[in-house]
Amino acid sequence: MTRPDSLTFSSAARCLAAVLLAAGALPGTSCRLGCHPSESSAARARATVQPTDGWRTLFDGKSLAGWKITDFAGGGEPRIEQSFRGGGPVILIPAGASLSGITLTNPPPSGAYEVELEALKIEGGDFFCGLTFPVGRAHATLVLGGWGGATVGISSIDGLDASENETTQFLTFPKDKWFHVWLRVTEDRIQVRLDREAKLLIDQDIKDKKISMRFGEIESSIPFGIATYQTDSAVRTVKWRPLGAGAR
Repeated sequence: MTRPDSLTFSSAARCLAAVLLAAGALPGTSCRLGCHPSESSAARARATVQPTDGWRTLFDGKSLAGWKITDFAGGGEPRIEQSFRGGGPVILIPAGASLSGITLTNPPPSGAYEVELEALKIEGGDFFCGLTFPVGRAHATLVLGGWGGATVGISSIDGLDASENETTQFLTFPKDKWFHVWLRVTEDRIQVRLDREAKLLIDQDIKDKKISMRFGEIESSIPFGIATYQTDSAVRTVKWRPLGAGAR
């Protein structure tokens, strides 16, 4: 099916990057310039500030209580599988004609906070986790594996989506592997890790930046949602916690 204009992979440069990645010509964890983003001592300090409150679980392991199936045209029907591949419970998000996903109906994270979840790609060639989240009064989406399966980034910053702004990177996301996703939002930064011990994947200064959603159906994920694009995925252990006053 032809992809809508709002989600069309139109850049020849990004097409080339995806082809090179598939051919093994790009490292599996490379940034736009072929290297890991730098991580200053200050960034590491910000990333390890401890919150004052505990975790607030958003998935009870039994149902979609507190969530609704996002009203995407032709979307798959997310459901709970209690024993996924012999393990614990997960939220299964089947591939749809385009987007599929769930949106939180309980109060979303607010202020300065961090989110953790685990996501696994079952089958498909596009993003297996599009996490939409609040940034002050605005909203943005963390895209993992978009535009042909390799693009990572935040949509949108100063009107530029995840495929064309300062956060854009290209990574490999093999099937059947759980990825631990950590997101931290404060007044002036968005930070992302893909593994608990890994370096910061994204450390984006958002002071004086315009944060917004990419135009299109993905806006239905506001205020907090998880979506996929033509990809089957599984999600588990979704939780968030507020950070202490003055977190940067």
